[in-house]
Amino acid sequence: MPPEALPPASRPSLRRRLDQFGIGLAGLCALHCLLTLGVVSALGLGGHFLMDENIHRIGLVLALGVASWAIGWGMLRHGRRLPFAVALGGLALMAVALLVPHGTNELLLTLFGVIIVSAAHWLNLRAAH
Repeated sequence: MPPEALPPASRPSLRRRLDQFGIGLAGLCALHCLLTLGVVSALGLGGHFLMDENIHRIGLVLALGVASWAIGWGMLRHGRRLPFAVALGGLALMAVALLVPHGTNELLLTLFGVIIVSAAHWLNLRAAH
């Protein structure tokens, strides 16, 4: 039986899975930031790869795509704007982090950005219930 034939309550929610994926993506980003800081600082290893700006650009593009799809879709369904506004703030911090040199400021902007985007996905999940 195709998923469209199932009643809505029986179908896994794609938007819900996207929000969960967004939270997981934010966690991976935070883990990357913290591990990079630790590995490069303590061991001096992997800086050429772990601190590559393309990793941050790709992460921002993924975060933008997942957040706009899941949270935008959620806003259309439940009508609450708070998750969307919170996500915009977090994504803006992540974008600003790309403009500053590698270091503490970049790390803090990125970490706070991903935490805020993750919170926006959580708010979006809560608003759907």
